[in-house]
Amino acid sequence: MQSELLQQVKTYLMALQDSICKGLENADGKATFVEDNWQREEGGGGRTRVIQGGDIIEQGGVNYSHVFGASMPASATAHRPELAGRSFHACGVSLVIHPKNPHIPTSHANVRFFIAEKDGEAPIWWFGGGFDLTPYYPVFEDVQHWHQVAHDLCQPFGDGVYDKYKTWCDDYFYLKHRSETRGVGGLFFDDLNELGFEQSFAFMQAVGNGFLDAYLPIIERRKETPTTEQQRDFQLYRRGRYVEFNLVWDRGTLFGLQTGGRTESILMSMPPLARWEYNYAPAVDSPEAKLYQYYLRPQAWLNTTEEALIARQWQL
Repeated sequence: MQSELLQQVKTYLMALQDSICKGLENADGKATFVEDNWQREEGGGGRTRVIQGGDIIEQGGVNYSHVFGASMPASATAHRPELAGRSFHACGVSLVIHPKNPHIPTSHANVRFFIAEKDGEAPIWWFGGGFDLTPYYPVFEDVQHWHQVAHDLCQPFGDGVYDKYKTWCDDYFYLKHRSETRGVGGLFFDDLNELGFEQSFAFMQAVGNGFLDAYLPIIERRKETPTTEQQRDFQLYRRGRYVEFNLVWDRGTLFGLQTGGRTESILMSMPPLARWEYNYAPAVDSPEAKLYQYYLRPQAWLNTTEEALIARQWQL
């Protein structure tokens, strides 16, 4: 039975990779994804797809992987010690898109399934995933749209689901060493099995299918926005935060490296260019300062206005 469930999930994930790649290629209009198939010596493999040098997308990747092994890595057993001594299968789709225009946010999404087994004991399984948005020059209506899509896809699964997973996203994508969020959040969930397999799987599919609904309208609205060299410099500076989070805090990166996954695919999430500047501070009242003052902190995005947001933050 476990193999049948696993196959259902894998079939969906591979189709999801196909549909997301097609949607992003259509949005870019120039570049296409190049596929790189790989195998893992310990068991499993994947399809890495990378897009580069597009009219819209500077670089991005949409990865599918299915890895398995005789024991779980330390990053997983530290989080759930009951997994020690169990074999495992892990499959998922993970993507990061770094647009060229600083007015189009970087986006990330991930959906995944784990099952861990041991002779004589019931299998332990769960779903996880989510999506989050990292703008450099945020537009309030874009942030509200992103969260509205997240809210609406959660609604069929319960009134409190969006609030729960929105808060989890804010907490997870937080750079503790910088005291700021990575972006404006979205959804993050993990260890999901209490709904039963069918409903848990349905929720994971809703999240995976919702990514393009949330992201493509933002691309369309911002792709023609004029940019300056100074805005490009700020984009590259803020991309450094993306690198810092992925290398210091991200559990998925650690899991991939500890399971012997393909390093090039795991680090596909890194931006093609980034920069650091010592002790940077944005100019007072600048668009760059607006990001720090109003956006890089958890907000009830669907229950406020931009005017209220600004008025509230000026009081800090």
